Amino acid sequence: MAQSFTWFPVNHLGSIKSNERLQSSYEYPSVPLCSANDVQLRFLCPDDLEEVRTLCQDWFPIDYPLSWYVDITSSTRFFALAAIYNFSIIGLIVAEIKSYSKLNKEDRGILPESMGRDAEIGYILSLGVHRKYRQNGIGSLLLDSLINHLTTAERHKVKALFLHVLTTNRTAILFYERRGLLKFRANISLTTNFTDYLKYWCSQILTAGGLCPWICGRMRTAFRWVCYRTVGRFNLQQDE
Repeated sequence: MAQSFTWFPVNHLGSIKSNERLQSSYEYPSVPLCSANDVQLRFLCPDDLEEVRTLCQDWFPIDYPLSWYVDITSSTRFFALAAIYNFSIIGLIVAEIKSYSKLNKEDRGILPESMGRDAEIGYILSLGVHRKYRQNGIGSLLLDSLINHLTTAERHKVKALFLHVLTTNRTAILFYERRGLLKFRANISLTTNFTDYLKYWCSQILTAGGLCPWICGRMRTAFRWVCYRTVGRFNLQQDE
């Protein structure tokens, strides 16, 4: 289905400059436990596997393999944070940091090549909240925790955060739009049977000269988008 494409203002992740080297092996980030209306945040552990698997099977139209659940509940490669209420998981976010060179071809347009091949990007694999507890700020709490993690000085190489969502998932689309993430559409056949999705991202496109024009890349739908900066905000144009 055809959709209109609107360019939303970006809430920048912040200008972070550091000469510190990013460690090659990621350790568990130091996100403090926080309590808001008796909800706490903690990282997933191996004992959570079956509970997380049951929740994801209910939340997402993807049949994740068992190995995926093993990875997100035991590997420090993933930022796998859970929202806990009454000793049960009611929400979770799973993300990882990818190097630019390891991105899929269609995803490399998120950053201009001028940013350098050593740039890194955060990718959200999953973000879900138990239907009973939705519309209570749990999703925002999880997303904010991830953004805080990505904007620390030691992760200064991370220049963008992105994810995919089905175009039919209006609730998720509205959530990301309200959070100021930008969107563009692509039709790409994936092994998970996603044939139509929206890609969302928020970025801190930082260069020595500040924000600069760049081409987001030609998607398989033959759309090419050019973004450029005007006073105080970005605009999006379709390159015919």
